[in-house]
Amino acid sequence: MNFQPLISTIKANTTVSAKLGNIRTTKAASKNVLGGTRLTKRSMELLISDGHRIFVRIYEPAGEVIGRFHILHGMGEHSGRYDAFATLLSELGYFVTLHDHRGHGKTAEINGKLGYFADENGFNRVVEDVYEVIQNVRYDYKPVPIYIFGHSMGSFIARRFIQLYSDIVDGCILCGTGATTSLHKLGNVVAKTMARTKGKDAKGTLMNELSLGGFNKQFKNTKTGYDWLTSDQDEIQKYIDDPLCGFIATNQFFVDLTDGLLLINQKEENERIGKDLPILLISGSVDPVGLNGKGVYKVANQLKNAGLQNVVIYLFEGMRHEILNEVNREQVYNVVTRWLKTNDKSKAI
Repeated sequence: MNFQPLISTIKANTTVSAKLGNIRTTKAASKNVLGGTRLTKRSMELLISDGHRIFVRIYEPAGEVIGRFHILHGMGEHSGRYDAFATLLSELGYFVTLHDHRGHGKTAEINGKLGYFADENGFNRVVEDVYEVIQNVRYDYKPVPIYIFGHSMGSFIARRFIQLYSDIVDGCILCGTGATTSLHKLGNVVAKTMARTKGKDAKGTLMNELSLGGFNKQFKNTKTGYDWLTSDQDEIQKYIDDPLCGFIATNQFFVDLTDGLLLINQKEENERIGKDLPILLISGSVDPVGLNGKGVYKVANQLKNAGLQNVVIYLFEGMRHEILNEVNREQVYNVVTRWLKTNDKSKAI
């Protein structure tokens, strides 16, 4: 069956739960479940198998570890922007790791190329980086469930990761994801043309405009070119002031990204995911990346048609692309922590 493309939003302080085939769509009211114990924050550089160095952040809880949680950031940003979210999870008992993708954040500073994955097959390379980070970051505690979280571009990477390695994780959260459209196929052709004619490592100005240029148009009274990210102007200013955010990536980056987008949305690739893997899709109801929810439903429909049995969608009314940086972000925290508790398999370990 196909899902209704339209979204029915709800007001704050209400709870609605509905079944759509095997995909459950729930929008929940905010409830404070926050709090926990102290933690230790540290960082490291991890040498990857191809000689690249990846910058990794680690949030280690002071008490009992109840799970492992790996966070994948989005395009044109870095893992440091997830400090509040990682801190919350660690205080609740999760051993949290994050890393800066190739061409991003401190990994780019270490290796010298901002907005560049690799000379070829860059999307697959960043997916393999995720596997190596999860496997090689030192972990000295009892076996616990492992969850992977990806935002925006990170959600695309996470989707490919579970297509290849769903057997090593116990759940996946896709935040601010989107589905492939005919424009992505055209974008792939344009990106390859620009990389060939202008250079792989030249700034992908045209592709950047084609990819992101229209996202602000649905919002009124915008103050910056980044208002589509969040309604929290303080967070937007932090993004603007951060030299490791908002940069224009290279032509080759856009080749790799569009290659990946076309790959992860193929039915046969989704069929590789373990059918019992719990997946949570969370997005803002006015997130242009997810086509205001329509693209999120499309991804969920793809997963259902691939045979997955536990797919849940939460759309947050009025929130834009970066729901973890929205003014009501506590609602997102609460949904994530409740979902983790619902899908906790630690008692079976």
